[in-house]
Amino acid sequence: MNQNLFDNNPMLQNMSPEKLQFLMNFANSKKPNSMQEMMPFLLSFINSAQSKNIQFSNNETDLLINILKQNMTPEEASKADKIVQMMRSRQQK
Repeated sequence: MNQNLFDNNPMLQNMSPEKLQFLMNFANSKKPNSMQEMMPFLLSFINSAQSKNIQFSNNETDLLINILKQNMTPEEASKADKIVQMMRSRQQK
């Protein structure tokens, strides 16, 4: 886990302890190395959070994706960014 994502991150200052713990568990978990594995992993995590009444804002979701991209090649990380952009543009319609 890249500690820089957490150090002095203002988003984390007002986060509930339950959500912060869930995020830390996510950050410390074994993560996929490819884009194909990332989406099911992320969706599973988000579904687990929702079952505990934990929801993530877009900024918090971006943080989760950045954590996932740490283990990816630059090419895979670029694919992840494109898919996230595509998903967000569809949500806005």
